[in-house]
Amino acid sequence: MRTRPLKVALLGCGVVGSEVARIMTTHAEDLAQRIGAPVELAGVAVRRPDRVRAGVDPALVTTDAAGLAAREDIDVAVEVIGGLEPARTLITSAFEHGASVVTANKALLAEDGSTLHESAEKYGVDLFYEAAVAAAIPLVRPLRESLAGDKVNRVLGIVNGTTNFILDRMESTGAGYSEALDEATALGYAEADPTADVEGFDAAAKAAILAGIAFHTRVRLDDVHREGLADVTAADIASAKRMGCTVKLLAICERAEDGRSVTARVHPAMIPLSHPLASVREAYNAVFVESEAAGQLMFYGPGAGGSPTASAVLGDLVAACRNKLSGGKGPGESAYAQLPVSPMGEVVTRYHISLDVADKPGVLAQVATVFAEHGVSIDTVRQKGKEGAHDGAWLVVVTHRAQDAALGATVEALRGLDTVRGVASIMRVEGE
Repeated sequence: MRTRPLKVALLGCGVVGSEVARIMTTHAEDLAQRIGAPVELAGVAVRRPDRVRAGVDPALVTTDAAGLAAREDIDVAVEVIGGLEPARTLITSAFEHGASVVTANKALLAEDGSTLHESAEKYGVDLFYEAAVAAAIPLVRPLRESLAGDKVNRVLGIVNGTTNFILDRMESTGAGYSEALDEATALGYAEADPTADVEGFDAAAKAAILAGIAFHTRVRLDDVHREGLADVTAADIASAKRMGCTVKLLAICERAEDGRSVTARVHPAMIPLSHPLASVREAYNAVFVESEAAGQLMFYGPGAGGSPTASAVLGDLVAACRNKLSGGKGPGESAYAQLPVSPMGEVVTRYHISLDVADKPGVLAQVATVFAEHGVSIDTVRQKGKEGAHDGAWLVVVTHRAQDAALGATVEALRGLDTVRGVASIMRVEGE
C-alpha cells in the first residue's frame, strides 16, 4: 500500500457533507485497504464556520471554498453544496488544478453537465455523480457501465421520495394533497419550501441525467416536460383504485419506436397495481429499466437522506482515488448518439379524463364524437350520478394510446361542449 495519502477537499458540510466526513474518519482504515492508499480530508469549505459539526476537525474548516478547490495538492474534490453557483466555478477550478470531482449536484448536472464533462476530459480527470440520482441506489454506474453494451429503450422511475410519500399517504389514509404535504413536512420528508419536490423540478433534473446516460445523447433540464402534484385529488386516487391502479409521480425517459428520437418527462400517472413500481411505498425510490438484451431491471432503495447519499458519494470517491493511483480514468460523457429530444406533444400515451356533464340523453354521443374527430379511440367509459344533483353526472373516459397533442386537443374541445360543465381531472395512464 502506498503510504502518501490521497487528499480530499470537501466542498460543503451540511447533512450529506458532514456524513461524508464522518464515514471518512470512522472507516479510514477500510477505505485505505479498498483504495490501496490512505485517504486524508485536507479541508472542509463551509459558509458558517461557527456552526458545530460533529466529527469534523475545526482546524480543517475554512470559508475559502475557492482557495480549497484550487489547491494543487488536492486529488479529489467532493462537491455537496448544491445549486448552480458557486458549485460550477468550484468544480471547474478543481478540474483545472488536476483534481477529480465527485458531486451530488443534480441541478448543475441537468443544466450544464455537458460543459462539466468537457472540462473533465480536457484536464484528464474524473467526474462522478452516482449520488445525484436516487442517493444510495446504484443506478448511474449500471446504466453508464454495466448496460453500456446493451440498448436501453425505457427508464421509468419514482425518483423523489417526498412526492411518493405524499401520494402514498393520500392513497392509504384518504387524505387530501394539502394534508399529506403537511404530514410530510412534519416528518421531515418535505422542506419548508417544498416547491422543488412537489412541482417536479427535482425529478425533472434526475430525468435529464438518466435520459442522457441511457440514450447516449445530451438531455438538458429544459428538454424535460414537467408537471407537479398540486392538481392530484383524492377523487383521482379513488378513481385509480377502481381501475386497479395507483398514482405515482413518474420520471419517464423513452426512446421512440423508430429509434430516431427520445423523450423525457415528469408527471403524475396511474400505473397498474401489477407493475413493480406500484408497490413502492413511503419515501422510497425505484427505477425500472427496459433494455433489449437484459430485459427488465428494477433498482430500489432509499433515494434521499444524509447516510444513503453519503454512501453513494463514498463509492464514487473510492473509484476516483483508485484511478488516481493507477493513472487511469473512468468513463466520461457518452453523447455519441446525439438524438433529438421530441416535445411532449409527440409522446404516445393514454388519458384518464373525468368530466362533469349534464345528465341527459345524447351527452355520451356528443363526447364520443369529439374523441372521434381528433382521432382518439376510447377504451372504457363509466358514468355515475352526482350526489345531491338531479341533472348532473360524472363521466369518466379512459382512452387508448394516442399522441399527447391529440389527447390535449380533445380535452380542449370537450371544454367547449355545452353539456360539459367542467373537466374535473386529467391524468395519464402508464406502465401497461
